[in-house]
Amino acid sequence: MILSEGGMTASTRTAESVTEFAERARKWLADNMPRIADPDNPPYADRGEEDSWQHVRQLQRKLYDGGFAGICFPTEYGGLGLDIAYQKAFDLESIGYELPLILNVPTFTICCATILDTGSEEQKRQHISAALRGDEVLVQLLSEPSGGSDLAGVITRAERRGDKWIVNGAKTWSTGAFAADYGLLLARTNWDVPKHEGLTLFLVRLDSPGITLRRIKQVNGSTEFCEEFFDDLELSDDDVVGEVDKGWDVATRQLHHERRAVGGGSEFASGSGAENNQEQPPDYVAILRAAGLSDNERALEAAGRALTHRAVWEQLIDHVYRGVLDGSLPPTGGTLIRLFQAEEVALEIDTALAIAGDAGVVDGPASLLAIGERYLSRQTAALGGGTTEMARNVIGERILGFPREFAADRGVPFNQVKHGRS
Repeated sequence: MILSEGGMTASTRTAESVTEFAERARKWLADNMPRIADPDNPPYADRGEEDSWQHVRQLQRKLYDGGFAGICFPTEYGGLGLDIAYQKAFDLESIGYELPLILNVPTFTICCATILDTGSEEQKRQHISAALRGDEVLVQLLSEPSGGSDLAGVITRAERRGDKWIVNGAKTWSTGAFAADYGLLLARTNWDVPKHEGLTLFLVRLDSPGITLRRIKQVNGSTEFCEEFFDDLELSDDDVVGEVDKGWDVATRQLHHERRAVGGGSEFASGSGAENNQEQPPDYVAILRAAGLSDNERALEAAGRALTHRAVWEQLIDHVYRGVLDGSLPPTGGTLIRLFQAEEVALEIDTALAIAGDAGVVDGPASLLAIGERYLSRQTAALGGGTTEMARNVIGERILGFPREFAADRGVPFNQVKHGRS
């Protein structure tokens, strides 16, 4: 939640107030962006479909041409360099319009934010501006098939051969990689040092020779996730983000942005509303009516409890953002939002299914089957952006100052640690 100095400076120089900016955005949106027929039930953007990504690229280009892309990104990289107050004002005005919401995560709030913090000047100018124009989609290439929750235990390797880096290994659970242009790839470049010290982050073009990409089909039918296999993929020093063997510093910054993004607290997200129906709040009034429980006291109380949790989460986002900005919370404070969001989403979906009852799992005249389908993937809220268990560790150790958990491989060279290739 650290707003760039450029953004803060630009916001103090601007002659346009937040109110004036909002008024200009209101007029531009009405003239240029497609309206949503039912703002309370926005269309579902299927991140597993190529058409969805092509559509949001076009919408992003509209925002760029209209002067409303990258509100909090610095001007030198194609943004407006404004304070988050301007972004929030735009978000309010944009309710009821189609926006490229699925580009928020991971392109803007994670990848571009990480490049802004740690990339070279050339990487910032090329990739942030291209993403803001809708010309590039960026994704993360972090998780590995045998990695579990130990991100630092990476075994995808990048070996130096002459003036090239040769990458071999595999990544998985990469959201939207099939539709992306570039990925941020974490690989091991030094096996003779402890695991956190021998990693390097690379910016990889996903249509490069040596990359095989496959789609993953989930239990709910979605194919938004991918797995990637790297066979002698060639990269150059220009593809390194940050420093060689200092990739964990970049990765932790990336995780910082990811936790804020998943929790809903990033200044680099543009637009208001859920990017897919898993995150969209259930319409409890409609569910209660369809289930014949509009006057049922217990059902009403359950719905009210879930809505109260959502209101608290929305307030927590602003509180944590300001706390990190003024230094009263460490940068890892974004994990508080990430943890609360996961629990809030689970509560809302569980509550909706409990009220719907049989109608939520059986197709029929009074079917609420969409609720049952959401329940099948409810656990994604506790996994994306790191598990809730990992979030609790971060909060305990890095915010509350609790002692770190014991780790048998701490300080041990990685080539002496048992792992997937031992």
